[in-house]
Amino acid sequence: MAETQKSNVVVEVFEEEELAVSLAKYVAEISNKFTSERGAVTVCLSGGSLISNLRKLLEPPYVDSIEWSKWHVFWLDERVVPKTHEDSNYKLAYDGLLSKVPVPSCNVYAINDTLSAEGAADDYETRLRQLVKNGVIASSPVTGFPKFDLMLLGMGPDGHVASLFPGHPLVKENKRWVTFIKDSPKPPPERITFTFPVINSSAYAALVVTGAAESVAVHSALRGSQNSPKLPVAMVSPEGELKWFLDKDAASKL
Repeated sequence: MAETQKSNVVVEVFEEEELAVSLAKYVAEISNKFTSERGAVTVCLSGGSLISNLRKLLEPPYVDSIEWSKWHVFWLDERVVPKTHEDSNYKLAYDGLLSKVPVPSCNVYAINDTLSAEGAADDYETRLRQLVKNGVIASSPVTGFPKFDLMLLGMGPDGHVASLFPGHPLVKENKRWVTFIKDSPKPPPERITFTFPVINSSAYAALVVTGAAESVAVHSALRGSQNSPKLPVAMVSPEGELKWFLDKDAASKL
């Protein structure tokens, strides 16, 4: 089932295995588009169930069709913990995806986990600015923020994306590329996160949402009234295309 909300927003609902297959096809097509056009693709990962939903990328035909050596991998947000810690989004992505495909280690941009939350955010933004200067990451001619090729986002039951939580002041941050949070309502409390201007400068963004616990927030984002408070997930509005990948449970209240 596919339903178009706006000209650049598509909502699709799948059975569980269908979702993983469709997501793999989508990622592979975007990867091939950018690697053929400019010789590289910048992909931003998040945590939660996203990595398990990318599992079909590790199988034919997708694993063989992607030029993994041209991937540059970033994180939309990260917990300020060692890379070996169970809460680390890097560890989640490494164990479930990156250790199984030939992305060069120099193209994987993890945070500096020896720094404080503020220091890690500043360091990550500095590195991103250098990569924009070097042409690895594109720059948005519209906003001046980095224009990542593909953002792969999950969503929490409260409607948060990255580490941008409902009602938190960081939702309104519009100057920084990367900022930090020390009072995350969801543990661990210290994290770094991309800001909305960066998320919304992207060329393609996929919101991958599964499970009945997320159905209320999905309904609010896609069917909520103009007067109701906007959840962070409803503020995702990339320059290019936004595609929702929902399983039937997540879409059950639509």
